[in-house]
Amino acid sequence: MVQQPSYWKVLTRRKTLSQESGDGEGKLNRVLGLYDLTALGVGSTLGAGVYVLAGQIAKDQAGPSVILSFAIAALASLLAGVCYAEFGARVPKAGSAYVYSYVCIGEFAAFVIGWNLILEYMIGTAAVCRGISLYLDTLINDTLKTTFAEISPMNATFLASYFDFFAFGLVVVFGVALAFGVETSAIANNFCTCLNLFILVFVIVAGAIKSTWSNWTIDPSTVNTTSLPEGTDLGLGGFFPFGFTGTLKGAATCFFGFVGFDCIATTGEEVRNPRKNIPRSLMLSLLVIFLCYFGVSTVLTLMVPYYLQDANAPLPSAFKEVGWNFAMWIVSVGGLVGLLASLFGALFPLPRVMYSMAQDGLLFRFLGRIHPRYRVPVIGSIFAAILTALIAGLFDLAQLVNLLSIGTLLAYSVVAISITILRYMDNSETFGNHETIAENGHANGSANGNGHSVSEHSLLTSKGERNTFKTVLLQIFNCRRVDVPNALTTRIVGSLITVFCVLSMGIGLIFMQAYDALINNQLWVLGLLIALVILTVLVLIAICLQPREAYARVFRVPLVPLVPAISIFINIYLMLQLDVMTWIRFGVWMAIGLAIYFLYGLPNSYRDLKRQRLGWQKLKYSEYF
Repeated sequence: MVQQPSYWKVLTRRKTLSQESGDGEGKLNRVLGLYDLTALGVGSTLGAGVYVLAGQIAKDQAGPSVILSFAIAALASLLAGVCYAEFGARVPKAGSAYVYSYVCIGEFAAFVIGWNLILEYMIGTAAVCRGISLYLDTLINDTLKTTFAEISPMNATFLASYFDFFAFGLVVVFGVALAFGVETSAIANNFCTCLNLFILVFVIVAGAIKSTWSNWTIDPSTVNTTSLPEGTDLGLGGFFPFGFTGTLKGAATCFFGFVGFDCIATTGEEVRNPRKNIPRSLMLSLLVIFLCYFGVSTVLTLMVPYYLQDANAPLPSAFKEVGWNFAMWIVSVGGLVGLLASLFGALFPLPRVMYSMAQDGLLFRFLGRIHPRYRVPVIGSIFAAILTALIAGLFDLAQLVNLLSIGTLLAYSVVAISITILRYMDNSETFGNHETIAENGHANGSANGNGHSVSEHSLLTSKGERNTFKTVLLQIFNCRRVDVPNALTTRIVGSLITVFCVLSMGIGLIFMQAYDALINNQLWVLGLLIALVILTVLVLIAICLQPREAYARVFRVPLVPLVPAISIFINIYLMLQLDVMTWIRFGVWMAIGLAIYFLYGLPNSYRDLKRQRLGWQKLKYSEYF
């Protein structure tokens, strides 16, 4: 008699992938090359941020040291980028962090990450469209706002003051264009990105001509404050007017200026030679993005003193300040072009994540249907565009922007965790070409709709010899010199990385209060912080002692587990900076997602696993429902 599978096995089972599946024929159309991917990553990131963010941070947080803030944020983004690059090379599939966590952690964790990616891209796209509408409105004297307020006023407190038809229509147009022509849309995105980069190069060169080095060495005592707006904070002057803590605070804000490059990882099934092009494009896009931010922030703070920066439109204001009005209009056009490019980058990944989840049966089936001619998830793309368009038209997104941060940082953290687990486990099942054999003699790795298979094997349910406390303790320090990863070592690494995350959260919470505690002579806080740091170091040493996977001839993250660990800590620390209302909104979104999973996705997965145990591994995707 076949044993009934437990729901725990369903929640923790992992996806198994063929190593050759990434470069072969897939359902989606492979039309994107290295240049297209790099343009996608750059365009999705260099939107309003490069035209606004530098001025805001320079004025209120970092002063001229904003250039160091961007450098620190770029380093943090690079740590996340290299983790994405390895997975992009090893698992070149549509779905980004969703697929990566499905491969390494399990189905439930994958659904949580996928649901958060949908939130990230949906709100990101709506915010960009709303930004384009407001940016254009400033150039035409608020004509759109006045007209829409008369046609469709909304008086609900949780909605915007009017329905923005322009933002709504913009999402629909771009969504339909992406649904029926990825290649043509990529060409348009490349053009917008190149034009945006050309304008930024013009800003850097023109700004360098009008630069004054004395703006980096300002003495507040020599400044005439009578002509300044009331409440202007000059700080201490110099390169660090608000101290190095201001530079670090600016870096936390700058980090979100790099959000968007991860959309490259969602294109795995639409890329030519993905194992090489995805890692290269990720690194290239991050380099180009950093150089643009660094160059713009440098000339901006050299052209105009930090305390005179315009927080809303720093670049046009700076050129107006130095008397170059023609440059002001060039920069204004550049802002609009940059926003259009970032709209493409924000909207492009959304239907790909939904497609991948629908193919696995965790979201509704119709979202995963591929159009036979265009080889694109047309229905999913249009559905995502309409839903996002409604959000862009109905809501004032000023209070929702922080939700972008949670979805992004959580995805970054899970990818870094997955890299660590992946390096220390036996990957023959996860990436091998053979089938996993179930207890009853049948293969339990049944192929699903996208050519992947989902295995019952999980980090927490692997079968093996019974392990005692002494055995586990000896293996934590690898006293028996085990050279090949097995079920026990894999579970130990999974447990240790969980402990590391908890310790990182504790260190982050204490570090946020450490300065005030030291001022009040609460030395026990410092002692607790040191103790947690020592425990964290011991956990990392224990992970390093575990046996690793065999060498793979693909791009790999260097210095594992150190690099992923630093990335995880930075992401957790930044998440702790978010306010309570953001976490409440996040909880509401997660409640909706969990309802969909437990009422729809989990029953589908349970039936799938039950059929595997009966040996029905040849079933088509449509037969699972």
